[in-house]
Amino acid sequence: MTDLRSRILAYTADFKPAGGYTPPSETQREKLSEGVRNLLDGNAARAEQLLDPIGLKVTRLTDTESGRRYDEIAARRPGEAQHWGRLYLNVDAGLHWNAQVPHPMSDRDTELLGVRLLEDNPGGSLVLAGAHRRAGRGDAADVAHSEDSAFHTIVVELQKRDVPGVQLHGFTDGPDRPYEAVVSTGAAQSAHTETSAMADSMEADGLRVCRGWQDRCPLEGVTNVQGKAAQRQHAKFVHVELAPDTRGDGPDADEAEKALSGLVTAWAHD
Repeated sequence: MTDLRSRILAYTADFKPAGGYTPPSETQREKLSEGVRNLLDGNAARAEQLLDPIGLKVTRLTDTESGRRYDEIAARRPGEAQHWGRLYLNVDAGLHWNAQVPHPMSDRDTELLGVRLLEDNPGGSLVLAGAHRRAGRGDAADVAHSEDSAFHTIVVELQKRDVPGVQLHGFTDGPDRPYEAVVSTGAAQSAHTETSAMADSMEADGLRVCRGWQDRCPLEGVTNVQGKAAQRQHAKFVHVELAPDTRGDGPDADEAEKALSGLVTAWAHD
């Protein structure tokens, strides 16, 4: 038994811009892909065998709040793999959606929003980056724009199984951003019905929304590498940028989480 929210937020709390980060090698990413595939197939023992040599392990957790069970892929011990991120899979229902948090702590409270989605909606998974986006050298830890990360490797494995994903980002307020949310589909220029419905739900609750498939919006995520991969895999991908008040706790954050929950619920029943 574990408090899932506390476990995840304690992990991300240590992320700093000056933190260490080295991406996994091609061989390590191949092992990770194979391990994730086996875990998705229900073969946790084989996944553990594949992940152990690259410093990762599989742990079965039961959340004390919801009673739901999750499989976690995480580092075995402090070291290089600790900064690659984590995967959480709800094992009590079929896998129908995933939430992606590429910039925890940098895009403040997106990690909390991702956890809330996972806690409140069955049949999902959470893909979490393992370092601040400015950690390491250059832009190495900006996993939304890097294909050599564990984060991207895991997301692509989910896309290959046609698991739709919503990627959570945050932006700072400014005169060129008179919105609470910017919703787009990354490299794609059209939106599925459930994505439009999510944007409508946000607006119905008083949030100002820019729709990337209809308007010229800032921060549309057109260079996002997971979005480009989704287009190649013909998988559903939604890129959501949120203002500070629509992340974390508070009434605007509650409305944003409600709309996002509607999105993943629609995917679960698709």
